[in-house]
Amino acid sequence: MSKKVLTVDDSKTMRDMVRFTLSGVGFDVVEAQDGVQALSLLDSTKVDLIITDINMPNMDGVTLVKRVRGGSNHRGVPILVLTTEGGDAKKAEGKAAGATGWIVKPFTPDKLVQVVNKVCP
Repeated sequence: MSKKVLTVDDSKTMRDMVRFTLSGVGFDVVEAQDGVQALSLLDSTKVDLIITDINMPNMDGVTLVKRVRGGSNHRGVPILVLTTEGGDAKKAEGKAAGATGWIVKPFTPDKLVQVVNKVCP
């Protein structure tokens, strides 16, 4: 049974790139456009990994990480942040919120698969 990954990004192009990369190595990928849609989806779907952007409308990635860690049924699910934000302060904010790891865009497919396999074996 394949692992299910939720990718959260307001860019359809980025969601498509993540889906294409991960489905190509056997992951089942579901998508959300922002944190609000992701939380709604998590109410009815079990996932093995969440990959989220930081800068999104309606609910940003740091808030999503806090909400998932703060009380959902998915509080133990690994969460990777995939963003253009590479500053130490933003990374510290994500880590404090409960993010498992951080990947700076642009990513290479090999790097993404390597990190995903590491946190979601």
